[in-house]
Amino acid sequence: MFNLTSDQIKKSNAVHTSREIHQQPVVWKELVTDLLEQQETFKGFLTSIYKKHDTVRVILTGAGTSAFVGDTLVPELARQNQQNVQFESIPTTDIVSNPTEYLFKEIPTILVSFARSGNSPESVATVTLGQEIVTDFYQVVITCNKDGQLAKNIQGDDKSITLLMPEKANDQSLAMTSSFTSMTIAAYVLFTEDVFTKDVATQVITSAEQLIERLGNTVDEVLGFDFERIAYLGSGLLAQLSHEAALKMLELSGGQVVAIHESSLGFRHGPKSILNDKSAVVLFMSQDPYTRKYDLDILQELAAAKSGMKIVALTETKDEEVEKLADWVISVNTGTESLSSDFHLALLYIIFAQALALKKSIQLGITPDNPSPDGAISRVVKGVTIYDYKK
Repeated sequence: MFNLTSDQIKKSNAVHTSREIHQQPVVWKELVTDLLEQQETFKGFLTSIYKKHDTVRVILTGAGTSAFVGDTLVPELARQNQQNVQFESIPTTDIVSNPTEYLFKEIPTILVSFARSGNSPESVATVTLGQEIVTDFYQVVITCNKDGQLAKNIQGDDKSITLLMPEKANDQSLAMTSSFTSMTIAAYVLFTEDVFTKDVATQVITSAEQLIERLGNTVDEVLGFDFERIAYLGSGLLAQLSHEAALKMLELSGGQVVAIHESSLGFRHGPKSILNDKSAVVLFMSQDPYTRKYDLDILQELAAAKSGMKIVALTETKDEEVEKLADWVISVNTGTESLSSDFHLALLYIIFAQALALKKSIQLGITPDNPSPDGAISRVVKGVTIYDYKK
């Protein structure tokens, strides 16, 4: 598994993290099958709300990685947007501290809560605030834990639905991996106007299976360069995905690797100053011909720089121009058909970021399943005080 033996995985305390990254195609298969069976019910729930109101606001929310699910999805869902549906991504950590800036009484709202455990205090508090402030308030809980507080709280509520992820998606490692991709797929299937058909899903899953099996050698080559800083770049929803990629490296390296994220165009506006001869840049390249031009521009600029940094480029298919510029190139689509959007690429690109963070963690002598033994961060956040809200 990623060029690691069972003994190495056990010795490094990486059993959960390695398994949860590796299992994602299997989990996705189960998830897609379940969702397609229930799709009519879920879609009917949304359609009834859309028909009832002239305008509907859909807030995708969560904390940390769960918030980045919404960030990654919103550009694609907004592109497909029905005329009376507005998609926004707002972290629970923002809503809880400033509810009146994000929740509005007179605007019908569907709150989509992404949650691995469903017990994060900010997630539970956000729902309470929504119920208190918004007159027409609906909930979609997308969670990996049927026993979590979020799922329990809406039992019997006809203005709410729960999408439960496969049991394997309830990651036991501190870092969220299969839970992130599973909840992302679930929300996409629920809200997309384009049907996530069995054919498309099969192509993405098959590509993921093959990517996982051949990724180990490239990751090891990248780790042969002893980077201390890493920047993840992309455009559109891939720029949002880069936030999750950077967080995985930050979490699993115990903060020893400085990890940032930025858009391909935004990188020049200050963040580029992070680069030195101990830096790696990972570029998530778009499949859209227009957007890809901007990704190529920054790739060319980075490749021409007189420094010791290294570049990893992820792209849909083999590209000779990219291969001339980057130190390592990873093509992710092994199917005969082109993928229809960057959303599909995002599911494949993030696997590389997860695997790189896993093996960097082991290289640094950190235990991936618990990279924060001092309790500075934990699987379910602790130490949060929720204050009473008074209108």
